[in-house]
Amino acid sequence: MEKSRAKHVIIIAEAGVNHNGDFDMACKMVHAAKEAGADYVKFQTAVPELVISTYAPKAEYQKETTGSGESQLEMCRKIHLPLSAYARLAELCREVGIGFMSTPFDLVSIDCLAELDMDWWKIPSGEITNLPYLRKIAVAGRRIIMSTGMSETEEVARAVDILTERGVALEDIALLHCNTQYPTPFADVNLRAMESLRRLGTGYVGYSDHTVGIEVPVAAVALGADIIEKHFTLDKSLPGPDHRASLDTDELRQMVSAIRNIGFALGSEIKTVSESERPNIEVARKSIVAARDIKAGELLTEENLTVKRPGNGISPMLWDEVTGRRAGRDFVADELIEL
Repeated sequence: MEKSRAKHVIIIAEAGVNHNGDFDMACKMVHAAKEAGADYVKFQTAVPELVISTYAPKAEYQKETTGSGESQLEMCRKIHLPLSAYARLAELCREVGIGFMSTPFDLVSIDCLAELDMDWWKIPSGEITNLPYLRKIAVAGRRIIMSTGMSETEEVARAVDILTERGVALEDIALLHCNTQYPTPFADVNLRAMESLRRLGTGYVGYSDHTVGIEVPVAAVALGADIIEKHFTLDKSLPGPDHRASLDTDELRQMVSAIRNIGFALGSEIKTVSESERPNIEVARKSIVAARDIKAGELLTEENLTVKRPGNGISPMLWDEVTGRRAGRDFVADELIEL
């Protein structure tokens, strides 16, 4: 298939907080995402004290990966970068040649990222019911990707309405189906929910994946996802809440390659002969040929005609037009019939 016909799926390599608060590691993740072929590398920007109360418990998957001896706030203080780091990461992305994104988790972080001229803003699943947050992040002319984990369709629709009421164009909104369990059980993925999101009429629909492996995001692309987001890490054995449910760099490359191949394979809705298979028509199709020797003037019948390869003669679809005619010349067995 010609490359010009390929669907380009936007691939977001989600670094998140898998740098564990280490700026040098975050820089290495920028380079790894670029080498893997992702379109964007995405981080998470937060002032932990503005996001998490001292009473907020850890999620069960966070307890499993980081223990229960500290609070969610204490955990997040360790793994978030300072706000000053994101301008440097954005500059590095420009130098490397990969798009920069980061998800703000609080109003101050929105102000921080507003200075960095991101192509897309990302709303995480947990903020879909946060009215002050949605109102602040909604700015006319801004493109927004919103994950929809833990949400009913009605909640997603309301969030979309809030964004559009503040001037965000419907076609500039992307909705990502998502399940926020790390890792997500395959039985809970429910990829077909992308169809419900598509009916909301936004410009893009995609999928943010937290399953183990690359099969599900690739399947999402086959089902029409415009955007794929997937966590990755430099080392799955590192301490932290998200490493175990993330791809390593080799798996990230494999996922990007598979998605690009599916993008080529999707093609268009028109059923037609591809250029690569056109030469096979003559080889695989059949023509009307002489079943035995036929004399000139002899009546062509089902007894002295048959159908065989190659397909460069009279099509068997014209069988009724050929039978009943007289042979215009002698034919030997297996010779293509000519009228």
